[in-house]
Amino acid sequence: MKLIIDTDPGIDDAMAIAYAAAASEFDLIGLTTVFGNTHVHQSSRNARFLLDKLGLDLPVAEGASFPLGTDSHAPSEHVHGPEGFGDFTEVPELGLNHDLPAAEFLVEMARMYKDELVLCAVGPLTNIANAMRLDPEFSGNLGRLVIMGGAVYCSGNITEHAEANIYHDAIAADEVFSAPPETVLVGLDVTLKTLYETADFEALAQKSPNMGSFLRDISRFYLEFYKKIGGLEGCGLHDSTAVIACSHGAMFDMVETGLRVVTEGDRMGATQPDPDRPVVRVCRDVDGVGVVRLFTERVASLP
Repeated sequence: MKLIIDTDPGIDDAMAIAYAAAASEFDLIGLTTVFGNTHVHQSSRNARFLLDKLGLDLPVAEGASFPLGTDSHAPSEHVHGPEGFGDFTEVPELGLNHDLPAAEFLVEMARMYKDELVLCAVGPLTNIANAMRLDPEFSGNLGRLVIMGGAVYCSGNITEHAEANIYHDAIAADEVFSAPPETVLVGLDVTLKTLYETADFEALAQKSPNMGSFLRDISRFYLEFYKKIGGLEGCGLHDSTAVIACSHGAMFDMVETGLRVVTEGDRMGATQPDPDRPVVRVCRDVDGVGVVRLFTERVASLP
């Protein structure tokens, strides 16, 4: 399966990218970056650093700096740390970004691998909306879009109504859902059922001294946020669950519905069923224990 991850690394993004690198069913062909957990230049630097750490020579195409129609963004430093990796703040600048910006890269790859390419978006959907604007055939060329985002049947995590990735560019998300490619939405309805605890990180570090230890170390900041805000003893495998959904759909219960995103007001970012919109598959339940086990098994195989 040809896979591109659209990402804003981010601690849970790092976990998802590590999983994708370890899972033999994926042929990871590149990363595209977007603002979100960090500024976009940090996202790109972090993505290149992660690929180097994983021993992968893959393109990183830098994308949107800001949400559609705006010229500012405040990263989630209180969740992911000032550089995106918790207390690990000396992230080296390795390599260079791809010549093409993210939207153009996505359009080109979808044309090249027509119907084969799965795009897993684990940040704001700005790059995907821009690719759809750039090429009317993009949605048809793409094999499948899997999105980590939304809180359709549960409460949000950045506001009462909204999940962070959708909230950070509600306009882009609504555009994507207005004429989506074949799409699976992996939102808080399921990702909060995949709790990864301190003991899981410790076990992972024992089995994977390089990558597992790195994920354990950067996760401490993230785990402290979860404990402080929600009283939880672990973190949801948000982005990793979306990557797992790309290949293990049988682990999820899904419903088909159209979606609309509120783009203004105090409910901005709310992701709501809309029977008049094209159908997407929304994950409503998941084998959370199975997802945690699969994540550990795969990432533990890394050095």
